Amino acid sequence: MSDLSRPNRAIRVPLDHHGKPMRDPQLYALLSSYQDAVVRSSHLDSVTTELIRLRCARQHDCRICQTLRLAAAQESGLDADMESKIDFYESSDLSERHKTALRLVDAFIWRPQDMNEELVAQAHEHFSNEELAEILVDITKWSTQKIHVTLGTDGADHLRTDDRGVAYFAFGDNGKVARIGAERGA
Repeated sequence: MSDLSRPNRAIRVPLDHHGKPMRDPQLYALLSSYQDAVVRSSHLDSVTTELIRLRCARQHDCRICQTLRLAAAQESGLDADMESKIDFYESSDLSERHKTALRLVDAFIWRPQDMNEELVAQAHEHFSNEELAEILVDITKWSTQKIHVTLGTDGADHLRTDDRGVAYFAFGDNGKVARIGAERGA
């Protein structure tokens, strides 16, 4: 996708006196702790993780997730050409490992009936048990963004982006976003 502009989506939740969406603090803290724990797992390489994250972002139509790019994946070779293949991965020249990961995303989110013996065999051919566990948990983590999409709080207009409309981010050791910026090393 070369044009990363997204249509505005109305915020569908009450706002506090600062104009921020009101949230249940306890529930939000629990969800945040879960998300932080998931991203601390390190069995998968960053390129596979990012392909999975971007496939989820596109399937859920999360504006902020489609704007962000994991800096470590970019530093490991993921580029705009590779990203452009995510939507049509089956007919692309992505590796079979990456295609299998994206098949798992699709089966998990949209087509559970596709999580059949053939896909399971492919998954075990290309990934260790630890990597497979991380893939499935990553999908659930990236799918929590559906909450923001539904509530209209997934806007990315506050991010500084590069000329492609992309902002790069990284996670800290605690699993929280450590930095976001228009440059890869931001």
